Amino acid sequence: MVALPENGRHRIIEVIAHPLTQRLPAPTQTSWGRYDAVSILLVEVRTDTGLVGVGESLARFAPVAYAELVEAALAPRLLGQDPLAIGANWARMRRALSGRAGGMLIEAIAGVDIALWDIAGKAANLPIWRLLHGEARPEVPVYAASVNWGGDDEAVAETVARFAERGFGRMKIKIGTPVRAACARIALVRKLAGDDVELTADANWAYVLDDAATVGRALADNGYTWFEEPLRPEDEDGYRMLRARCPVPLAAGESNYTADQAAPLVRDRTLSCLQPNVTRAGGISETLRMARLAAQHDVAYAPHVGMSGIICEAASLHLAAALPNARVMECPVSANRFKSELADLAPGAARAANGNLAVPQEPGLGLSIDWDAVASMEFLARKDVA
Repeated sequence: MVALPENGRHRIIEVIAHPLTQRLPAPTQTSWGRYDAVSILLVEVRTDTGLVGVGESLARFAPVAYAELVEAALAPRLLGQDPLAIGANWARMRRALSGRAGGMLIEAIAGVDIALWDIAGKAANLPIWRLLHGEARPEVPVYAASVNWGGDDEAVAETVARFAERGFGRMKIKIGTPVRAACARIALVRKLAGDDVELTADANWAYVLDDAATVGRALADNGYTWFEEPLRPEDEDGYRMLRARCPVPLAAGESNYTADQAAPLVRDRTLSCLQPNVTRAGGISETLRMARLAAQHDVAYAPHVGMSGIICEAASLHLAAALPNARVMECPVSANRFKSELADLAPGAARAANGNLAVPQEPGLGLSIDWDAVASMEFLARKDVA
């Protein structure tokens, strides 16, 4: 435990934003595009008692702009405040900009919010999942992500075999257009994986309604568990229509910023699985609201991680360990320096055993940052805009 000052309270004295960029060792291919490089924002919050919290924002492009937003618009509202008053600090940050919630502002808030929860755990000498007073799961089921869209059958077979060798009994594939190729890929992966492996498919908004219905039938014929993001997130009526035509459950939510945005398709149970990303969805605080809303409507919670970093993965694990409707968590297997080099906590894909991932037991997020690695990745991010 850290000794409190005479006034009995911690105070925020500094908020530092670190824009980070990495060149991916191998490109990632989805229906949305090919990624050769990716970025995040690491947020560092310091207190007058020596506690330091870290958070992460999903800032895939233009991370320096996110850093400027945090330091110019959010930090001045937080200096001198109690870091443990997380809800009040979230509200202060939300008022930094007017208009509907979303975009860069909420992603920036997410990074600060996660850092404040990290501080809260360290102040209490407890892991975050303990602070949430939930299910207290020691480990969380995970699925391997992802079999890339594109590439030939041989590359697909190699990926499926690699996932199986690592002990994953659940896998996700990426699909796109044309529809005929997607249906062929769906059947191929089922043949390669066998009947005992749980498979899901992610379209990254690739389809219009009629094409999505066709793909949904192919998924059902091949025993897939869910159909992720078949339509663009704004097309809520389309999702409702697809639910009536598609025999496979629908999953979505990584594009939502707030619980208000998640609510319509959760309340009417159009979605069977909600997948917020904690580094986009306002941090731990707002993701909690989303997941608890989903629980009230018997909708599963499955954290999205994707090309994010180790802080996102750790925060998602804490949430999944605590929430009653947590079903499974994404576990990206592709090489990613944001997961392998930024902290002393190894990537989930390296730690997973028998399809499960152990939850951190140390205070806060349960990781320590390698600041030399941060410096090298921050240099690349700032160099790209110089």
